[in-house]
Amino acid sequence: MNLTSLLAAVLEQSTPILLAALAAMITLRANILNVAVEGMMLAAAFAAVAVGDWSGSAWPAFLSALVVAVVLSQLLALLTLRFFADFIVAGLGINLLAAGGTLFILERYYNSPGGLRPIAFPDIWHIPAGSLSWLPVLGPAFEGQSVIVVIALVAVPLTYVFLYKTPLGASLRAAGEDEHAARSAGIRIAAMKALSLAISGLLAGLAGAQLAMDKLHFFLPDMTSGRGFIGLAATLFGGGQPWMTAAASFLFGFFGALGDRLQVFAIPSQFVLMLPYLAAIIGLTFARWRILVRNRPARIRDNPQ
Repeated sequence: MNLTSLLAAVLEQSTPILLAALAAMITLRANILNVAVEGMMLAAAFAAVAVGDWSGSAWPAFLSALVVAVVLSQLLALLTLRFFADFIVAGLGINLLAAGGTLFILERYYNSPGGLRPIAFPDIWHIPAGSLSWLPVLGPAFEGQSVIVVIALVAVPLTYVFLYKTPLGASLRAAGEDEHAARSAGIRIAAMKALSLAISGLLAGLAGAQLAMDKLHFFLPDMTSGRGFIGLAATLFGGGQPWMTAAASFLFGFFGALGDRLQVFAIPSQFVLMLPYLAAIIGLTFARWRILVRNRPARIRDNPQ
């Protein structure tokens, strides 16, 4: 198994999971469990392909993916912050809206419920071949990757700086940690939660654009295949911390890339397909165990008998 090709596959597999994980992490810091990332990604992927097919240009397709995901995030904000719907129920509703809405448009306007496959599709910018040959192993692995892969990697330190080094990030975290104290300090709770959802939508839009515009150049119903939920698992596994969340995302991406490589061997395809989800279950179990271990001294102190 070639190390460079494996690293390239890990980068490609990890990018949508990483972006989905960061999207869920931002809202988690505002005390919102955002299960709607999956639907935002799916709608963004469809918008990218539809607008790219219509315009013949990559950048309108790319921007439309971001806009659609942010609009859905603000719909979620409206339902929950203005009309006080439960975040999980409303998030699942967004997922159903994205799945049903894209399928309706495929049937009604494209007469193709199986998917949208443009004859010609504009290519998003990729790192040119040979441009990083001076960097051993990692350089060739990055060659041919889309610009969204680079954006995803840069997003990790940017989210850290935003959350922990800026007043706005501190206000967002305060709104999630203690609403009453934050409100007493003059922080607008609803505005901070809506901001977290908007940033989440932007990141989910990037993830959807990566799925549709990097290599595939077409849209299929349910093409996200649970990556939004795997990203949520990576966030919970990483404890809502940017660096740990990124590490968990790459771990899940590695299992996805490994599964693709294992298909050349006489291994049941069902086992190969379940590897990323098995990794997510193990990760969540470990995260829960870590929380229980961390809280054990407090429980023993409160209940000495």
